[in-house]
Amino acid sequence: MSELASTGVEATRRRLTGKQADTVDRLTAAAVEVLSREGYAGTTIRLVAAAAGVGTATAYTYFSSKEHLISEVFWRRLMSTPPLELGNADPATRVVAVLRQVSLLVADEPALASAVSSALLGDDPDVQHLRVRIGMEIRNRLSAALESRDPERLSMLELLYAGALLQAGMGLLTYQEVANLLEVSARRILADPASGS
Repeated sequence: MSELASTGVEATRRRLTGKQADTVDRLTAAAVEVLSREGYAGTTIRLVAAAAGVGTATAYTYFSSKEHLISEVFWRRLMSTPPLELGNADPATRVVAVLRQVSLLVADEPALASAVSSALLGDDPDVQHLRVRIGMEIRNRLSAALESRDPERLSMLELLYAGALLQAGMGLLTYQEVANLLEVSARRILADPASGS
């Protein structure tokens, strides 16, 4: 069985056997390859299936659309990145580390990074499901870093993260600029006396 399948990461449309998990692993790897070659607009399930050595119909049994497939790639990247262990660091340092880690997940792969932004905005029900899972995972990591029950600050940090990544996805900021802006902004949010610290 693949490493990702054994860690509980699987396509959201069905439970996977070992052989099915291998097929999904090949499809997600092929998606990155095709994206880097064809860009988002040129990427299709048919091209990804061919690159993965599976039939198009087989690919569609796992992924309802290219947006679903690309969102799954991001979900797998997120879940394969273990939460940070920052020991005795202060909450601001922990939050900044989480934001930096998540914002730089696909920074070294421009085609994938751009595609993820577009894909996650899709209205495909499978994309919506993954968007919720991704959002909850990031929320959980931020909440653990905050170490407090402060829903207002948590919401502010989530909004900050989502807006910053949208800016990067539109090409207005590089992912490194996003990571740096997230750090400055998060530290200000967490240091603001008006927000309860």
